Amino acid sequence: MFKYIITIGRYPTYQVFLTTAVTLLLTVVLIPAWIKLSRARDVGQIIRLDGPQEHLQKAGTPTMGGLLLLFMITSVYLVMALPKGYSGLSVLALLTTLACGLLGFLDDYSQVVRERSLGLLARTKIFWQLVISFVLGWIAINYCHLPTTVSIPLTNLRIDLGWGYYIFLAIVVMSATNGVNLTDGLDGLAAGTVTIVMMAYAGIAFRQNRLDLAIFCAAVGGACIGFLWYNVFPAEIFMGDTGSLAFGGGIAALAILTKTELLLILIGGIYVIETLSVVIQIASFKYFNGRRVFKMAPIHHHFEMQGWSETKVMIRFWIIAGLFAGAGFALYFIYAVK
Repeated sequence: MFKYIITIGRYPTYQVFLTTAVTLLLTVVLIPAWIKLSRARDVGQIIRLDGPQEHLQKAGTPTMGGLLLLFMITSVYLVMALPKGYSGLSVLALLTTLACGLLGFLDDYSQVVRERSLGLLARTKIFWQLVISFVLGWIAINYCHLPTTVSIPLTNLRIDLGWGYYIFLAIVVMSATNGVNLTDGLDGLAAGTVTIVMMAYAGIAFRQNRLDLAIFCAAVGGACIGFLWYNVFPAEIFMGDTGSLAFGGGIAALAILTKTELLLILIGGIYVIETLSVVIQIASFKYFNGRRVFKMAPIHHHFEMQGWSETKVMIRFWIIAGLFAGAGFALYFIYAVK
């Protein structure tokens, strides 16, 4: 079967679409077995008691589905990119995704073992995100020969940050990983938005003639679409921090490796909104005598508390994510942001 896939995959115009389809189908087929295994091992989601009360019924739902997704993404990427070979950029994107996924797995495992909604300490996750971003930057600069410049959208201006580029990368990695993680609070929300963002980056990578990088994006997108079959409300399985941190890291890596770091603010606009809602809520509570701007943060919970169903919030946030990603994708081509 893999030999047949490789033969078809020799045609670049079909390879990205085929990667999406193969990963999607394999994920749909294998998820039920993963759900059964998770239930047998009693690997269930721990729900925050201070969250929306409707979420308490989700306690015990199989989690850490991100592990299976990462396995499928890695396997399909290795097979589909084989005919054209692997570049350092796509391998680095995959390794960054897996490294962030490992961090998320340790967080999930800690929650399951301790049977509480708090996993690793925030400073522990920040430390390892800094390590991952430094290693990503060091390899990208010294071995993939990526410049330390940052392109300013809507202009031809490129600023060389020098050693400051490492600090900039740390901000990109931490923002993306935590942004996706914060978005992973409703059934289907994170998987859907990640799919949208990954498809935008697949187009950008393809335009840059980086086929293997586009294949990686397609594998992630296909896995997320397949996962949605079981993750939409009411979810039968969650990806956990294993998936959300992994995909956040992958998105950050793609922005860095395609030199669209600042454009990520637009392409991943939904994550910016989610993150800002948390920052605003904390700042307001701390500096304005406990005043809350939102009924609950991240902002998707605010709309839940206003009476919106999970499905309504999810679909409307998908639409917003699509508008942001589409605008960023179009902006890349119009102004040739590279």
